[in-house]
Amino acid sequence: MDRRAWHEHATRALSVVGCTALVLGLTGTAAHAHSSSRDLGRQTLGADDGWAAHGTGTTGGAAADAEHVYTVSDWAGFKAALADGGDAPKIIKVKGTIDAVSEGCDAFSAPGYDFGAYLEKYAPETWGLEQDLSAEPDDSPEGLRRASAAQQDAAIKANIPANTTIVGLGRDAGIKGASLQIKGVDNVIIRNLTLESPIDCFPQWDPTDGDRGNWNSEYDTAVVYGSTHVWLDHNTFTDGEHPDSEAPTYFGMLYQQHDGELDIVRGANYVTASWNVFTEHDKTILIGNSDSESTAAGDRGKLKVTFHHNLFKNLVESAPRVRFGQVDVYNNHFVADDSYAYSFGIGKESQLVAEHNAFTLPEGISPAKILKRWNDAPLTAANNLVNGKRTDLIAVHNAEIPEETLWSGAGWTPALRAQVHPVWAVPALVKFGAGAGRVR
Repeated sequence: MDRRAWHEHATRALSVVGCTALVLGLTGTAAHAHSSSRDLGRQTLGADDGWAAHGTGTTGGAAADAEHVYTVSDWAGFKAALADGGDAPKIIKVKGTIDAVSEGCDAFSAPGYDFGAYLEKYAPETWGLEQDLSAEPDDSPEGLRRASAAQQDAAIKANIPANTTIVGLGRDAGIKGASLQIKGVDNVIIRNLTLESPIDCFPQWDPTDGDRGNWNSEYDTAVVYGSTHVWLDHNTFTDGEHPDSEAPTYFGMLYQQHDGELDIVRGANYVTASWNVFTEHDKTILIGNSDSESTAAGDRGKLKVTFHHNLFKNLVESAPRVRFGQVDVYNNHFVADDSYAYSFGIGKESQLVAEHNAFTLPEGISPAKILKRWNDAPLTAANNLVNGKRTDLIAVHNAEIPEETLWSGAGWTPALRAQVHPVWAVPALVKFGAGAGRVR
């Protein structure tokens, strides 16, 4: 059965038993909170719904009193609501689309900064590829870039406090150009938002990065840094108006203005990402940000994350790339295009379990590419379908890429799964249920 026929078969199969009723019923079962409230801000993560349900569970701001429920429609109001009331439970309802960079990149430029002068001074034919820019003085093009970047950093990052729920109202709520920082806190819920990746207005040129130099950017759409009990549900992560495919090249390299869509790092723990759409991005999700022993000491035994019923569409790589953590990935649909590099990055001491997932790959792209070995670590990969065919992802990888042999057996068995659906049904379930505007 080819890819199109398989997808049509899955959709027809759902239709036979009542597509709309089944999809609404199944997505509601998995995505609905413990509360029966129709107010999304009062809903909490259900029991056994991934790692974020561990221990105390995840309730966000569900217990907020009336004084700590906010409806916001602009960036200033959003940041003010975050800052008000400290760690007291709060619910922030986002109305419409909030733009953190509504005045454009020029609003962050330091006096005297000129991108043309930057390109002229650091062109490889004049600057070379052996000397980095770290020693450049403050009044140099690089120094002025640094100052401009610092102003953007202060403006677009939003620190999310503990015991907070952020939820979009209706089908068109979103935040663009911002970096949500869930840092060093516990108990956060983010739901029903279209999150457009921030663009780095001032990427840095690093002549020493690789053989040809490279542009390096900052700002992830959302960062879970040293935090616990975080639930990300029914959001759409996208590059939106600024896809990499439309980015220019300078010095012969892509002018990269995006970092990741979601980073879970620095000892973060107990995270569930459910019914989201991750689309149109390069390096998408990073779990554990370094192999270094100093970082590893804080990551070992943590970075426990669950991904279920998400759509990963038209991504290049890292969905996710994993270091150290016990990461459970089940009932997701991965849809690739010709830019595809890999989905699961097997990193240092990772313990990935990938089961009951569906993959739709274009003609000419082998299932062997789904796994990418960065370090020698075992994983469990069972009952996955590729273009409708049951596929042993480890076996096909090892057969075609023997120099990167992977080993089966992650060494643990996920227990926190609220509901596992048959893998043949996953593409249609995710199609109708995942993303912003589809939460119930």
